[in-house]
Amino acid sequence: MPVNPPAVQVTDLVVRYGDTVALSPSSFIVPRGAVTALIGPNGSGKSTLLGAIAGLVTPTAGTIDILPGDGRPRRVSLVLQSTKVADALPVTVAEVVTMARYATTGAYRRLGAADRAAVTAAIDRMGIGDLASRHLSELSGGQRQRVFVAQGLAEEHDLLLLDEPMTGLDMVSMKAIDDVIHAEQQAGRTVVITTHDLAEAHVADHVVLLAKRVVASGPARSVLTAEHLLEAYGSGLVHAVGERMFVDDPAHRHPPDVHTHRERSLPDTAD
Repeated sequence: MPVNPPAVQVTDLVVRYGDTVALSPSSFIVPRGAVTALIGPNGSGKSTLLGAIAGLVTPTAGTIDILPGDGRPRRVSLVLQSTKVADALPVTVAEVVTMARYATTGAYRRLGAADRAAVTAAIDRMGIGDLASRHLSELSGGQRQRVFVAQGLAEEHDLLLLDEPMTGLDMVSMKAIDDVIHAEQQAGRTVVITTHDLAEAHVADHVVLLAKRVVASGPARSVLTAEHLLEAYGSGLVHAVGERMFVDDPAHRHPPDVHTHRERSLPDTAD
């Protein structure tokens, strides 16, 4: 199978917060036009790494190169979990999605036809047109997450970064986001997601397994092995049942009132 050229090249990356090491020296690539999953236990550096790729976290050492394509710089969109954004902000759904265009127009400039078209298309793709005039505080968690994904889409990116985009969501929101991830990949764009879900990672094109450093990176079958999972999670969280591996990470258990849409297990890889 041909290997896609890299969209992101990470070399000897180190991230520290004061005396705390969030990520030890790590090197890997993100293939262009593919879905890459960053997976690891709670506190493994997934969100830190995503923020560093987005340019919001400054590396202590090493480099992150967002490689150009078609002779032009790459455009990057970062979508945080809705739980990390104040849901009581006095803004409507349409206003949140429109904010995506401020990077190119400026906050006080009038939107052009292309800007309005991008906002409308993003809202339609996420199925939130009927919510456009409602405030964030009136929405469910899944609806809010779809709003922030729409905001990311409206930036018209080359590289889409999603921080645990489907954790704890309702089925409708989960499917809408999952459909967008695969549509972006099919359109030739690069998608990077953080996840705690082995099944979700297993269907990605490329996987980076983290434990405050890169334990392994590459195709899912070569990364999500018993040896690598034990190294990343430890024997207390990794369990084997027959030929299947399960990860029991208490930091990521679903609340009792939320549908568990994936199981935290490594699917049978037999052809």
